[in-house]
Amino acid sequence: MSHFFDSKIEYLKGVGPKRANLLNKELDVFTFGDLLQYYPFRYEDRSRVCPLNELEEVEASVQVRGRLVRMKTEGAGKKQRLVGVIRDETGEVELVWFKGIKFVQKVLQYNMEYTVFGKPKRFGSRFNFSHPEIEPYVAGREFKATLTPVYQTSELMKRMMLDSKALLKLQRKLLAETADKVHETLPSYLLDQYGMLSKGKALEAIHFPENDKMLQRAKARLKFEELFFVQLKLLREKHSRQLKFKGQVFKAIDTLTTFYKEHLPFDLTNAQKRVIKEIRKDVLSGVQMNRLLQGDVGSGKTIVAFIVMLMAVDNGAQACLMAPTEILSIQHYQGLKEFADMLGIQIDLLTGSTKTAKRREIHQRLLSGELHVLVGTHALLEDVVQFKNLGLCVIDEQHRFGVKQRSRLWGKHKTIPPHVLVMTATPIPRTLAMSLYGDLDVSVIDELPAGRKPIQTFHRFDNHRLRVFGFLRKEIEKGRQAYIVYPLIESSENMEQYKDLMDGHESICRAFPEYQVSIVHGRMRPEDKDYEMKRFAKNETKIMVATTVIEVGVNVPNASIMVIENAERFGLSQLHQLRGRVGRGAEQSYCVLMTNVKLSKDSRTRMETMCRTNNGFEIADVDLKLRGPGDISGTMQSGIADLKVADISKDARLLQEARACAQKMLDEDPELKMPSHANVKRQVELMNKHHINWGMIS
Repeated sequence: MSHFFDSKIEYLKGVGPKRANLLNKELDVFTFGDLLQYYPFRYEDRSRVCPLNELEEVEASVQVRGRLVRMKTEGAGKKQRLVGVIRDETGEVELVWFKGIKFVQKVLQYNMEYTVFGKPKRFGSRFNFSHPEIEPYVAGREFKATLTPVYQTSELMKRMMLDSKALLKLQRKLLAETADKVHETLPSYLLDQYGMLSKGKALEAIHFPENDKMLQRAKARLKFEELFFVQLKLLREKHSRQLKFKGQVFKAIDTLTTFYKEHLPFDLTNAQKRVIKEIRKDVLSGVQMNRLLQGDVGSGKTIVAFIVMLMAVDNGAQACLMAPTEILSIQHYQGLKEFADMLGIQIDLLTGSTKTAKRREIHQRLLSGELHVLVGTHALLEDVVQFKNLGLCVIDEQHRFGVKQRSRLWGKHKTIPPHVLVMTATPIPRTLAMSLYGDLDVSVIDELPAGRKPIQTFHRFDNHRLRVFGFLRKEIEKGRQAYIVYPLIESSENMEQYKDLMDGHESICRAFPEYQVSIVHGRMRPEDKDYEMKRFAKNETKIMVATTVIEVGVNVPNASIMVIENAERFGLSQLHQLRGRVGRGAEQSYCVLMTNVKLSKDSRTRMETMCRTNNGFEIADVDLKLRGPGDISGTMQSGIADLKVADISKDARLLQEARACAQKMLDEDPELKMPSHANVKRQVELMNKHHINWGMIS
């Protein structure tokens, strides 16, 4: 079976080398299997022929039939057009062509009956079809399927006569040859349980459905299969890792107990306590921990990470925390050092800016075991950085690191891989987390610390700018500070409608001459950026004008206002991240979303969502519906980017069902040795052929 579907596409009758080259380049279709899985993106209902006197101006295309009674050219030069008229027993309609006139004149014949398909447009009291599909009507030769598939093609393909209709013919030929070659991939008991079509019938029905009901059944079957095998793969990897990789056991908690009793300056939230219990269970199990910790900005992930570090240190192990930027790693280091010093724990910082002499000292202290905790950036990944006994890796904002980079931390312990705690402030909807991180255990901090007031968010148009500036002034007079974020550093010709940071900085300095203003953007040298950030953190400047480099930045509890210019340019998750820069102190904080008056439907939805809720997971759900899954996880888990028919943002219920079935199957038959699972095992082996298992490394 696999040999047939691996056949090069040029060997399919009607393709050949030239067309094969086009299919390779334009559609990534290289084999028979690729073409069979190149599904229609929509379907046209050609089951009904509309009488000409019943035509209406509609979005969907309609089918009409009539005899060609007139044809003439009108206009001259570039404005020349060909107008034909077809007539049925109820009336007449015009067909108009502005291009390819000579070709159309050659192929159309007077008094011949034609089937015409297209969108009718009204001009006065008459309708016409512009550049419709047209072909001679032959009684009895209508398509058997009532829904005609439409395939996505490119302009180049259309010019080379490889349009949707040509692809349709190729799919017909291929399906005729595959009737006895498609093997079932799911066990019969699952097909019976859900009343699913067989794989062969589903493939036939998704390309040429008899009716809408059959199409929906075909889609449901193929979606379930895709999601089932992605989940099965993730769950098997998780199970295999648990069997294969042992983890250090962190039993002693003396220092941790001292920290709880004597030094913790606030009560942990119930959500933090729950997460710590989940992690504690992992590090006592003897199996290597791979856990994802999700929590909104300010929910207290860092203190949870420190508590887990204490578990490691109490048991003679070392810990490291890797952050994506120097600014963030310095912030983590300064926050943790305060607690570490109280407990006599040795902690240090390693970044790209660390001087050579200091680096040497850090390397020696790591190897001797004298240094307990190391915080840093990508610098931690360098081969020269070696630990005496690395027991825990904490990775902050993990989507900013590639999987290959993160895997290098595994090599820092020669015998027992360190426990891995991955942290993200980007809320990920449950369905997406199940697919992107299905092989990780997931913990969620869904509660903000006591005393934090929810950020109030407002949407204002550009013509309200003076009122917004007045509000800013009042807050600054109370002793507060403000961020003003721009989407661009400098505007370009095609971005003239958007505000840019350089102009913005000038106008803010003019509007607030009495206050010092910081400026931060991605083109600045790191030391200049740090200098400006520090000035703002020390309250020397009252306003920070910045690009999104502050999305992951310093913690300034006194900053209580965030103004985001051209907020329509940002995605929901980024708006939520930016808003999280304020609301760090006890005072009421505000976020103002500035936009143009003209907004798309999606932009309006984003603004309304931001003003309505501070719940990161609710925002992430809306974002997923608007944008689709996207490439959220750095080097994405294999399988998600390859989905051809399922849509994680729309098929949440099906995804959960597929995962439950995969889990049940593995609980009963971990090695897939039962005869009833032979189909599944064969499909898994086929899928594993060309797969690098990055899923094993967090």
